[in-house]
Amino acid sequence: MGSFAVVIPARHASTRLPGKMLADLGGKPMVVRVAERAAASGAARVVIATDHADILDAAMRHGITAVMTSEAHPSGTDRLAEVCQLLDLQDHEIVVNVQGDEPLIDPSLIDDVAALLASDGQAAIATCAAPIHSAQALFNPNVVKVVCNRAGHALYFSRAPIPWDRDALAAGVQILAPGLAALHHIGIYAYRVSFLKRFPTLARGTLEAIESLEQLRALEHGYTIAVKSIQSHPGAGVDTIEDLARVRAAFEANRSSG
Repeated sequence: MGSFAVVIPARHASTRLPGKMLADLGGKPMVVRVAERAAASGAARVVIATDHADILDAAMRHGITAVMTSEAHPSGTDRLAEVCQLLDLQDHEIVVNVQGDEPLIDPSLIDDVAALLASDGQAAIATCAAPIHSAQALFNPNVVKVVCNRAGHALYFSRAPIPWDRDALAAGVQILAPGLAALHHIGIYAYRVSFLKRFPTLARGTLEAIESLEQLRALEHGYTIAVKSIQSHPGAGVDTIEDLARVRAAFEANRSSG
């Protein structure tokens, strides 16, 4: 595949864990750890896009390219659109959005979503999903589900349990029916720059507002999202102090093992 860039949107504000982008992980800020993982992918360049001087300074101290963006962006995708302008990226180029709170992300996953988009001429966006193996996950509104057509393009994303197995769930008991092909959406995206430049002009969708899922705006406006199925979910990012403790333990374990 051709080259692609990774952009890591990194806001300083966080409702559940303020300042998490600069949380220490093995002697480096978390957002720097994310950038290091991204740099191990096939990306031609890795850029942190932030709205806070402390994050910009931390990136530069560790040799990571960073740009300052507006504080007014309503979403990370809007921030990416500004980065495309700042870096003078061309419409045909591909940008992978890696969240700044995913310090354990597998670099190969970044490569996979970029390659999927590069190979799918119909798609403006590519993402990925993994099978759901428990009723708890299926019915958890914080676990976003996706259903796809035969071509692997997203039909819909929802916080509700989709697909709905009418017969298995007729009794009102929350179960995962045997063989149900339910997919847990994973929040990593590859975008064509032409779409990112267009995104800020798109009206917020009705379904997007109801579900509070930004990717539904693209579907509501007729854009195609390609979805790569992977075998297992890569694990949650850092949203809480418990998540941070888990990730710190993983870093210590990796350090101990050499």
